Amino acid sequence: MITLITGATSGIGEQLAIKYAEQGETVIACGRNTQKLAELGKHNNIETCQFDATNLQDIKAATLGYPQFDRVILNAGNCEYVDDARNFDSALFERVINVNLLSMGYCLEALLPKIVSGGQLVMVSSSVTYLPLPRSEAYGASKAGVSYLAKSLAIDLTDVDVTLVHPGFVKTPLTDKNDFPMPMAVTAEKAADYIIKGVAKRRKEVHFPYRFTLILKALRILPLSLWLKIAKGLTR
Repeated sequence: MITLITGATSGIGEQLAIKYAEQGETVIACGRNTQKLAELGKHNNIETCQFDATNLQDIKAATLGYPQFDRVILNAGNCEYVDDARNFDSALFERVINVNLLSMGYCLEALLPKIVSGGQLVMVSSSVTYLPLPRSEAYGASKAGVSYLAKSLAIDLTDVDVTLVHPGFVKTPLTDKNDFPMPMAVTAEKAADYIIKGVAKRRKEVHFPYRFTLILKALRILPLSLWLKIAKGLTR
């Protein structure tokens, strides 16, 4: 079993790489950070592959030597928040969309043809897509795009199973920068466990922690006007 993972140098991606390798799978751990890749490469069953997920030619060149994969996990992403919506920062918006959404398209073009028939495609989005939240204009929009993309692919791909992942708050170097509470946050290791379990069962959606994501799913039945009033209160 060969599993390729993008964004494997930290957080959820790193834990997925380590855990799949411990299960005896061959893991192709991908990322930009050469030092972190070198550390990952010390683990048994982990090969490393350096590329920029926002550069199509870079992805194609770096993965040229790999003819096929049983599973591809598209996990690379970034998060930046909009602090002043009235003075919208289009450069910030472009950065987030590029890393979180456009990179998915580049990876799909380069890697999807290499997934074996009966293989799996896993795309990591976010539970922020369930409801609009303060300061999440860029991040939420990018992840909403990922979710829609994955759902459409699940319809159109006949010989590859697609799993869409909607994590809640996960403690990672990226979220350590957050300046707000993260209710029911789980460790990256626990997040990886949730994902591996769901992917093994070939679930169409994996969401966690369940209590948190089920609350968000339930809140979606509220009229939008009521939710917006609640969400505005979160910023005060």
